[in-house]
Amino acid sequence: MPFASFIPYLIVMAGVTYLVRVVPFTLINKKIENKFVNSFLYYIPYAVLSAMTFPAILYATGSTVSAAAGFIAAILIAYTGRGLLTVAVGACSAAFIAELALMFI
Repeated sequence: MPFASFIPYLIVMAGVTYLVRVVPFTLINKKIENKFVNSFLYYIPYAVLSAMTFPAILYATGSTVSAAAGFIAAILIAYTGRGLLTVAVGACSAAFIAELALMFI
């Protein structure tokens, strides 16, 4: 992409990013006491992270079946209360085993 056509994209993205961060500070002058709004704002980072991560999970391997196997394994291991490293290793192992199994089917 030529640099001259990249500049408008950069300016628009910078403006949007700046507005999203500045507008709440200018419109809201006092502490938010509404329980619903506070809980909504608290969970936004988790929702955004999930929305960005879930599609990447489905396309991270050679097939959707092995990706789903890894995802299900991660959910099950995490549900038992294990740590992040254990969940990651379990999900990767499940996806790897599913890929191996798909090679022979």
